[in-house]
Amino acid sequence: MGPYNLPRNVKGEGRILFVFSVKALLFTVAGGAIGLLFYLLFNFIGMQFVGIVFVGIFGLIGFIIGTFKMPESTAFEITKKTGGENIDDVIKRYIEFRLQKNKIYIYQNEKKNVEEETKDE
Repeated sequence: MGPYNLPRNVKGEGRILFVFSVKALLFTVAGGAIGLLFYLLFNFIGMQFVGIVFVGIFGLIGFIIGTFKMPESTAFEITKKTGGENIDDVIKRYIEFRLQKNKIYIYQNEKKNVEEETKDE
């Protein structure tokens, strides 16, 4: 008999410090960099603690965007359509949609027009 390899869970091996995936780490650093701008502004005023809080809040927002998925719920229109997708993908599609100047194409149903004409007769 030959050796038998036991299956193992490799889901967490791509993570850094057991919490951050590479994508989540990048989004956290980007959020922290935005918070750093607020830190410098508040540090200039003399409110260093408020600046540190802003760095933490924006870092947390970046972590949430990079890690979590949109919840599946029927309570809101956006969660009906995007439930289960990554938040960063939803934001990326929204930005692309806005850059296209909100072009929405509507196709008319020809049967509806025919039925209205027959009702008039």
